[in-house]
Amino acid sequence: MATQTAPAPTRRRKMPGQLRLLAASVLMIVGAFLPWLYTPLGTVTGMRGPGLWTATVGMLALAGALVPVRVLAVLQAVVAAAICIVLPIWQLVHMLGLVGMQGWIPGPGLVLTLGGGALAAHAAWQLWSLRAVEAPRS
Repeated sequence: MATQTAPAPTRRRKMPGQLRLLAASVLMIVGAFLPWLYTPLGTVTGMRGPGLWTATVGMLALAGALVPVRVLAVLQAVVAAAICIVLPIWQLVHMLGLVGMQGWIPGPGLVLTLGGGALAAHAAWQLWSLRAVEAPRS
């Protein structure tokens, strides 16, 4: 009487770029809660404005880092990168247009969010340029 054993569970391998996208999502989410601007009147946190958007797309990037479908991961990374690059740059340009460089400095949240967007763009490029690996021949 032979006993039958269950097959060993297989682990899904991460695609190159998904770990970068995971790190980018952490940068985006943390950056949304930190101060974006320091002014003489106090700090302006990201959650008072564009940080709400960047926290939301940070969660989208987190989903892209976990999804096993390459096309979905690329699309989620591209959307997260676009929003997390455009919003901090817009914030900087807007403040420069209002008061110039006097009386304020960018905060760590702005820098982290912009860095998360750049890292997500790099992850999207790495996921997009992924080539299929041929199976070894017997």
